[in-house]
Amino acid sequence: MIVNYTEQGWEIISQRAHGLLAASVAQQWQHSVRTSRWIETLIAIAEHDDAQVELAQSDLLTPDGGPLNFAMRKMDLQHCQETIIRAYNKSTYIALMSSRHLDFLCDDAGANKEIKQFITEQQKQRKKWIKTVGLTAEQLEHDYQLLEWCDALSLLLCQNQIQPEGRAIEISKGPDGEMYTFTANNDGSLAVSPWPFHQDVFDIFCEARTLKQLSYKNNEEFKAAYQNCEPIIKTWTFKNLYQ
Repeated sequence: MIVNYTEQGWEIISQRAHGLLAASVAQQWQHSVRTSRWIETLIAIAEHDDAQVELAQSDLLTPDGGPLNFAMRKMDLQHCQETIIRAYNKSTYIALMSSRHLDFLCDDAGANKEIKQFITEQQKQRKKWIKTVGLTAEQLEHDYQLLEWCDALSLLLCQNQIQPEGRAIEISKGPDGEMYTFTANNDGSLAVSPWPFHQDVFDIFCEARTLKQLSYKNNEEFKAAYQNCEPIIKTWTFKNLYQ
């Protein structure tokens, strides 16, 4: 889960809600980015974090009793395996995208021999899967860069990383290989440069929960508070000022 400390308490966005937001971003991209597997691409983006089921985990709290932010966790083998199993049972293409994303996420997990071996095996598996679905390595990388870009922007939004005074923040390189940034406009809307979307103005949404209690005795107390908390809708407006 993505955890932000706010004046109202802990703002929590689930990994699955973050994935849905990423897919909402992808849906707004200019249509030239779409391939014949567009539906599968959107599903891969929306579900890239679905193996992270927050309330099913046993380590939900920090030593001080606050909710544990996703960045405090290390990648584990079971999560990687479950991600691929879930994806492959939907489609080989989605498994390819998920496998490539795990390769990206585990890039700094060299000290973990199990993870390193898993990634090596996945690299070999992707060569077989690419042939199965009739893609080239270049086509896969093109589609994956869209996933990574949308994932990056979604995370920046979910972590409240919008900078004040119009300062730009890097998102990532898009499927065209170009680096993108985003800034806040004077009216509170957001602008991406260069503008990659097919509409000049649009809204995207994400559900979050705010817990006023800052510390919890155990996982069960936290789970009860989380499940009984009504979600709020966070909305971001994107506007192309250079239309």
